[in-house]
Amino acid sequence: MIRIIVDMMGGDNGSAATKEAVTNFLKDHDDVEIIAVGNEEEIKDLSCEKIFSTDVSAMDSGVMEVLRKKDSSMVKAIRAVIEKEADAVVSCGSTGAYLSAATLILKKIPGVKRPALVTQFPRLSDGGFITVLDIGASNENTPEEIAQFAYMGSLYNKAVNGVDSPKVALLSNGSEEGKGSPEGKAAFELMSKDPKINFIGNLEGNAVLYGEADVLVSDGFTGNVFLKSSEGAVKGIGKVLKKGFTKNIFTKIGYLFAKGGLKEMKTRMDPKKVGGAMLIGVNAVTVKAHGNSDAFAFYNGIDVAYKLAKAKLIDSIKEGFAGE
Repeated sequence: MIRIIVDMMGGDNGSAATKEAVTNFLKDHDDVEIIAVGNEEEIKDLSCEKIFSTDVSAMDSGVMEVLRKKDSSMVKAIRAVIEKEADAVVSCGSTGAYLSAATLILKKIPGVKRPALVTQFPRLSDGGFITVLDIGASNENTPEEIAQFAYMGSLYNKAVNGVDSPKVALLSNGSEEGKGSPEGKAAFELMSKDPKINFIGNLEGNAVLYGEADVLVSDGFTGNVFLKSSEGAVKGIGKVLKKGFTKNIFTKIGYLFAKGGLKEMKTRMDPKKVGGAMLIGVNAVTVKAHGNSDAFAFYNGIDVAYKLAKAKLIDSIKEGFAGE
């Protein structure tokens, strides 16, 4: 039985979205036990174990402010992982506070220098997914940390996508060896010599969604810029297409012919399908769902936690870093 702690509060859409997601997920999975943490009046009718909370962490809360709010649903959810011996925790609350609190409460896996935030991007070349990290858990990283990200990302990709030996690329400003920041160049050397990493070299940002890499690794600052730039580009393209197809009667007729392809593109690029990102490197599966998650997106966030817990990703990371 997989045990998942769910923070029901803190998202833009309140408990209504998270309740629907939890209810649907329990209907679809008979091997999952969910412990919901939230306001008693809002979650009392859920058919699962509950932990009641009267406080919620604001989106702009700092980590110390969050930790001082011992009755906040976020802190109670993270602490419940230890108290209930759970496999995973999911929240759509404040990202910075959640990641920091999870690191302080759950602790790093021995041998891990720094946790990273990891998510999946659609790989348009073959319909698969590429695992990307760090997408913003840190602003600065050492070459050794980046190399560790590559290894943890490989374990994540194997667990989620079933790739036995994921191909790892380093996000850089050029595909040639010798390109990149000083930290990137040093990380390149470390990954090239590490037999645990199937390293294929540098990859430029414009080739990520069409390349052969299964895992893309970078420092947190660069990864976060890549993430937000990609999301902004997708939204911008969508707005331009919508405006173009509603320009006149002829463009509206053109839309009828292109409708199928556009729907497929929208489905492939929808971030709600991914569900969220995981803080990899701490002693539990820790999933950060999107702050604006609706029921569909939050369901997928729970599903990410479920798949990673079922694949025993934490055990794999602990085994990989044993003795380091």
